[in-house]
Amino acid sequence: MCRSIKTLRPPMLAEEATEDEIRAAALQYVRKISGFRAPAAHNLEAFEQAVEAVAGATADLLAGLEVRGGARRAS
Repeated sequence: MCRSIKTLRPPMLAEEATEDEIRAAALQYVRKISGFRAPAAHNLEAFEQAVEAVAGATADLLAGLEVRGGARRAS
């Protein structure tokens, strides 16, 4: 696992993860699995689409998680 990706749910974060935090984690994930820190111009669109897809899936996951002892998070 990429060590620079931090846990984005309570109690690891005091407040709900921001869009910037979610996107940063998605970017790190895509960089790790693609092997590219910055893609070449011919791969940029695929790279950006992957970041957006991972960020969306991450936001959906966080919205659907129920932390024991806490209420379900609203989207």
